[in-house]
Amino acid sequence: MTGITRRGFISGGVAAGFAAGGAKAAFAFASSPFKVAVITDEISQDFDHACSVASKDFGMQWVELRGMWKKSLLQLTDAELTEAEQVLAKYNLRVTDIASPLFKADWPGAPKSEFSPKNAAPVGDVLKQQNEVLEKSIALAKRFKTDKVRGFDFWRLDDVAPYREAMDRKLAEAAEVCGKSGVILVLENEPACNTATGREAVRTLNAVKSPHFALNWDPGNAVMRGEFDAYPVAWNLLPKHRIHHCHVKNAVKGADGKVAWSPVGTGIIDWTAQFRDLAKAGYHDAVSLETHWHGGSSPEDSSKQSWSGMKKALQDSGNL
Repeated sequence: MTGITRRGFISGGVAAGFAAGGAKAAFAFASSPFKVAVITDEISQDFDHACSVASKDFGMQWVELRGMWKKSLLQLTDAELTEAEQVLAKYNLRVTDIASPLFKADWPGAPKSEFSPKNAAPVGDVLKQQNEVLEKSIALAKRFKTDKVRGFDFWRLDDVAPYREAMDRKLAEAAEVCGKSGVILVLENEPACNTATGREAVRTLNAVKSPHFALNWDPGNAVMRGEFDAYPVAWNLLPKHRIHHCHVKNAVKGADGKVAWSPVGTGIIDWTAQFRDLAKAGYHDAVSLETHWHGGSSPEDSSKQSWSGMKKALQDSGNL
């Protein structure tokens, strides 16, 4: 705890980590410029247990919400949402963002994407349904006291050009809806969607100039799409002031040329350097562990191994 004042120790929430289960929470999170977090359902579908691990074992003060109890966050009843609020309070955890599935859908009138769920039931008016997802997501952001909603830009098409301008308009419209509620729409670059890489993210950010529209930078996802120079080359192209969320995971390329997820400490992305560059860029939003790698004995074990690599990268970069 060297260098942290008593006041900073308490206000930073480290003391709360001890109260929630103690000594393992002794990492100096209060000194980090980032909101260090984890997506809870990567640890467990048992929300209380996932939050316990995040708080007691990882020493975190922040979590990202996507699903719990084998349900999407958007499917929870009011009683279940109240229970989730109580669990967060129990472990003194705050919410970085709502990891909504917004715009993970086929673009109306376009050929069906190869990434579209094969057995999904028809939804009728896709854009109307997605507007409802947006409204729910904003309401959840308000309820869980965050100003960010994560989204995508529709299942990937072999030829997006005929539809790209209309998609951009829809993103801009959604961002304006968010802005009226004091919320930012953070677009995740996702290999199964039309903005998958850093270079594609640059294009989309240039097309959608709303101040309420930003990037959820995920270099691991870019690598999975084949952008093996996502960091540092594509990163250097990105407008840093428009990055407002970051997912942390890693991937490796095998001898067979196939790319697979890996724990954060191993893989193509140099997270020590990426964290260092985020800090240099003045980034103060979340760095959120999204494990994805399932090489451990359980999702919890996999997440613990990945967190070990993430923690070391944060420490080695001078950000923990």
